[in-house]
Amino acid sequence: MTTFELLTNYSKGISWDEMMGSESVRDPYKKLFESIGQLSVDQLRQKDIQASELFMNQGITFTVYSDDAGIERIFPFDIIPRIITSAEWSHVESGIKQRLRALNLFLKDIYHDQQIIKDGIIPASLIASCPHFTREVFGINVPYDLYVHISGIDLIRGDNGTFYILEDNLRTPSGVSYMLENREVTKRLFPDLISNNHVRMVNNYPLLLHNILLSLSPRPVKFPVAVILTPGVFNSAYYEHTFLARQMGVPLVEGSDLVINNHKVYMKTTRGLSQVDVIYRRVDDEFLDPLTFKPDSVLGVPGLIGAYRKGNVAIVNAVGNGVADDKAVYAYVPDMIKYYLNEDPILPNVPTYQMSDEEAREYVFKNITNMVLKRTNQSGGYGMLMGNSASEKEIEDFKVKVNENPREFIAQPIIKLSTVPCFIDGKIQARHVDLRPYALCGPSGIEIVPGGLTRVALREGSLVVNSSQGGGSKDTWIID
Repeated sequence: MTTFELLTNYSKGISWDEMMGSESVRDPYKKLFESIGQLSVDQLRQKDIQASELFMNQGITFTVYSDDAGIERIFPFDIIPRIITSAEWSHVESGIKQRLRALNLFLKDIYHDQQIIKDGIIPASLIASCPHFTREVFGINVPYDLYVHISGIDLIRGDNGTFYILEDNLRTPSGVSYMLENREVTKRLFPDLISNNHVRMVNNYPLLLHNILLSLSPRPVKFPVAVILTPGVFNSAYYEHTFLARQMGVPLVEGSDLVINNHKVYMKTTRGLSQVDVIYRRVDDEFLDPLTFKPDSVLGVPGLIGAYRKGNVAIVNAVGNGVADDKAVYAYVPDMIKYYLNEDPILPNVPTYQMSDEEAREYVFKNITNMVLKRTNQSGGYGMLMGNSASEKEIEDFKVKVNENPREFIAQPIIKLSTVPCFIDGKIQARHVDLRPYALCGPSGIEIVPGGLTRVALREGSLVVNSSQGGGSKDTWIID
């Protein structure tokens, strides 16, 4: 069978498919459809093997802590790009920018005046019970009032291709290195397709990030010093930390490389101590400073929060952002947009039920086979129940957990994620995807790299796209 026959026999399943309409290939995919159709199946297999070899040679890996077979894995990559039109992208971009403006205002408010609580928009109990509301940084003023510098906002497409915001990642979002490496691998596999399809570039991300980091320096010096603070080689995203440090030409440091003197941060170098102005931290809040948070942490820097409070160092992202990406707080983001911006949300949330609400909990339990239940402060596809595929025992056990601590859970209707074509086991098959665009917020505004990381649920029928749960990724094209 030829590749063209594989494509024409492509079965799109029951979800909204991004390549196939009701009877024919959608316009954005036509050029790609024709180009790939000219290749033999063996040529596609060779490109698939070549992609795996490129990832292997580059050491592009991620870590699965629960995998007894070994924690390092090559990141699964699908060779057929995903296509989004410039008009669709414009809508997504404006929606993300609106959302980030509101979330940034919320973070400033919640760590200062808390006017949104006083005005009854958000319940005080919701914030007080949030494990990531960080009282230790209450009242700290951050440079330019910017709390969210780097974000990964997860989107899905439902029926008729409608984009929904699935969740906000505002602490230490990961995956941008895979977005950049996916593009480099695609260029090697299909060098002519990128230019023929007028695909917008993504490779300026490290430059944009570097410029934003330097612009946040509290010291008015010509050459501010920025570093990336990593938990170390055993962290699941360590490859990304090294990749970004290399791309930006900034030092990659661990907590033991930094020292506080007179409420200022210094980096140990062979030439003595060098003052640090900006820390792009990939260490979670609770490990950043053993004098303020976990006293047994060896990942952070003793006294760092004191230097931060004095305004002598910028920390990217701001400490305490987790309160804004709590899944229970997520339900109130449309209200925040209306409250702070006096605008209607451009991109809708997925309908969300707070399990701490008795009426909502009763409704969800009655309709549990149509629901996904999630822990409010877990990520990576963990702490989740897919009601349509869970056994009766799993459902009953999960209900017990919810009833024990309802604040820790939300529920959402199961939305059939859109599908795209993937080359798997020598066939072109439909698989579910989401999208994580990366936004950079600096003093001069918000920049969103055109595309982002498309994550793919590689298992047939699965709606879970996380790499830790067997997912992969593919290159994302925004075409003009």
